Amino acid sequence: MPYYLGIDGGGTKTTCAVGDETHLLATATAGPSNIVRVGEAQARESLQQSVRQACSAAGIALAQVAHTCVGGSGAARAELAAVVRDILAELISTPTDVVGDMQIALEAAFDEGPGVIVIAGTGSIGYGRDRQGKTVRAGGWGFAIGDEGSAHWLGRTAVSALLRASDREPAENVAASAFAKDLFKAWGVGSLSDLARAANSIPPPDFSALFPAVAANSDELARHVLRSGGRELAEIAAVVMRRLFPDEGTVVPVAMTGGVFRHAAIVREVFYNELRRLRPRVEVNPNVIDPVEGALRAARRAAARRD
Repeated sequence: MPYYLGIDGGGTKTTCAVGDETHLLATATAGPSNIVRVGEAQARESLQQSVRQACSAAGIALAQVAHTCVGGSGAARAELAAVVRDILAELISTPTDVVGDMQIALEAAFDEGPGVIVIAGTGSIGYGRDRQGKTVRAGGWGFAIGDEGSAHWLGRTAVSALLRASDREPAENVAASAFAKDLFKAWGVGSLSDLARAANSIPPPDFSALFPAVAANSDELARHVLRSGGRELAEIAAVVMRRLFPDEGTVVPVAMTGGVFRHAAIVREVFYNELRRLRPRVEVNPNVIDPVEGALRAARRAAARRD
């Protein structure tokens, strides 16, 4: 019996799913494998670990894998795709497709049908497909200049909001807030000055590491940051919708994926409400989609075409 691998390789974690023709058999999660962010050595470790563990959990040998599909941020670039294939070829001799993370997310959400997916993880992007198969993307221009609503953007925006608050209010009061203390703890700093110094360091710090502290905090400043992220993500979705579905009477299915949506209910809520305001006939799936299911589905489909 042939088996298939679907891999979702991100900036925070890597998930590998093993399935047969119809069933998901096992999944395994390892560290990040975004080559641009973590380098080839870390990507190799994470990809290979996730594959070994998933196959072991499914009770299959690596040689039994018939086809693999990998999705990752930026992974569709030819030079990066080649590196990913070489890394996996050290373990398995299966044909391997390497595509963008937005493609496997769209597959997971809508199969081959129309719709718009918004990804908000370490980075962010909107991607959609109409009934004729035309695709459009918006956002996803990288953490230094874009990725609005992503974990990185939310972390950076939180630092900015906190420091700007210290300009308006007594700095000692801001520094004593629960929100400030949570951000200090996440980065291992002890003051607003240390926070600013870390934020402006070269190379840039990992702003996405602050996201859990922002998402878990009930401080109004943290909630303001999260609401801003939800609005930014809704605007990304609206841009894709306007380009693909210009008739505002068209009902457009929309789905969400990524850790920001999964772990920040306020972002999901604002995203939904703002998108309904921008496009009243939108249909938003309330569940956060798991892209690895799309990678596994794509692997099965590619093998069927090959046969």
